[in-house]
Amino acid sequence: MSAPRFKVGVIGATGAVGQRFVQLLEGHPWFELAALAASERSAGKTYAEAVSWRLDVPIPAAARDLPVRPAEPGLECDIVFSALDAAVAGPIEEAFGKAGYAVLSNSRNHRMDEDVPLLVPEVNADHADLITSQRRRRGWKGFIATNPNCSTATLTLALAPLDRRFGIEAVAVTTLQAVSGAGYPGVPSLDILGNVVPYIGGGEEEKIESETRKILGGRSGERVVMHPMVVSATTTRVPVVDGHTESVSVTLGRKAELEELREAFRTFGGAPQQLGLPSAPAHPVVLKDEPDRPQPRLDIHVERGMASLVGRVRPCAVMGWKFIVLGHNTIRGAAGAAILNAELLVARGFIAK
Repeated sequence: MSAPRFKVGVIGATGAVGQRFVQLLEGHPWFELAALAASERSAGKTYAEAVSWRLDVPIPAAARDLPVRPAEPGLECDIVFSALDAAVAGPIEEAFGKAGYAVLSNSRNHRMDEDVPLLVPEVNADHADLITSQRRRRGWKGFIATNPNCSTATLTLALAPLDRRFGIEAVAVTTLQAVSGAGYPGVPSLDILGNVVPYIGGGEEEKIESETRKILGGRSGERVVMHPMVVSATTTRVPVVDGHTESVSVTLGRKAELEELREAFRTFGGAPQQLGLPSAPAHPVVLKDEPDRPQPRLDIHVERGMASLVGRVRPCAVMGWKFIVLGHNTIRGAAGAAILNAELLVARGFIAK
């Protein structure tokens, strides 16, 4: 489908996720990058002057000379992508929503708000309808919609095919998370090289446990009913640049055969694929058959980083089934997720000229 072009802005544009937003928006058929905002120390500079660019591609030409503005309403755009640190994101995002902007947030602050959709469009596109009640309750013309924690995004894409087909009663997940998930400069080299850090702060485990149940939950009127599954998460940091790997065990709601699980993964899709959204992967879940895959170095850019890659699907003596899943933490786990959410909301009419 086609859509009119919208002017978009990125707040928190100089950080790791902000840079990924700028990179992914280059050449977007629906969205024109028109505004960049960051902290006071960056405001007034051009983007090229303000940013310490860390991606392996050049700064997009359209962004280099854009002035960096303060992160406050007044930006000349229709849509705001928020890559703000959670320490400051909450009230700033609310100010933009109140001022009439469509705010697509990567920050954790509003994910669990009752009237804010926490979206993985292939899984819960219908949760976008919360925006209607959010606008009414808050008296806003704008709104806030969120994408989940990077590990949650990867996990829920892999769980949704199983939940739809068999139901899920319990999930145990251990993550092996890349250092890029900690931002820049992130984890000191002497802490991570040749090491595994068995703890990630910021409530990382709790976010996976609660966000997964909200995303896979059902709608009841103007609220989401949390999925009844039990989720137990352990999060670790490993010396990988990009790509979160997760070891997952599940107890299904009914008995299933291995080929049934594989078929559920292979055939999974949802609203982004049906609508032909520009950032949608053709296959949001990619099943790898090789016994030693997926691997971050080999597989992270499959489907332009917008898919969850599943492998080693096999019986689990404790919970029933287990598998490995891999996702790109700054693309499908962050900036790419928010851009796909914005595309869905344009297609659904929540964002209009």
